[in-house]
Amino acid sequence: MIADESNQLMRHKDREFLSQAVELAREKSKLGNCGPFGAVIVHQGKVIAEGWNQVVLEGDPTAHAEVVAIRHACEKLGTHILAGCELFSSCEPCPMCFSAAVWARLDRVVFAETRHGAAKAGFDDSLLYEAVKSLDTQSLIQCEHQPLAAASEVFLEWEANPDKKRY
Repeated sequence: MIADESNQLMRHKDREFLSQAVELAREKSKLGNCGPFGAVIVHQGKVIAEGWNQVVLEGDPTAHAEVVAIRHACEKLGTHILAGCELFSSCEPCPMCFSAAVWARLDRVVFAETRHGAAKAGFDDSLLYEAVKSLDTQSLIQCEHQPLAAASEVFLEWEANPDKKRY
């Protein structure tokens, strides 16, 4: 019984952190120069870093939400090792962001939308996923998909935004 209550509390907190990541994606992508992706890093139950897609804004193809959040978390903690931290992302991390999470030694990655939802909005990384399809991601880091309707809505809003800059 106590384990069930603990799991329910954890799921509830996961939803809160995922919702924060989704709201970052929604808010920042309205500007048009930031893609519809958001991420937060949690340490000891508190958000210590945020990131949103800044590829176009910064002119940096590696400025994905997850990578930006990882950079901020490392700066905040003064280390490149984020063991004891979790990454919550509005969308399934691309292979680059997944690799960054592994290299940062994050404990867990939780995402709301899948790569397939992102592909529908024009963010199709299928060539990269195909190239690494034999990779056993669960052996590297615990990954969980926890769907949130709001995460899918962000992509629809981004698609409808006349100010967006495709990349």
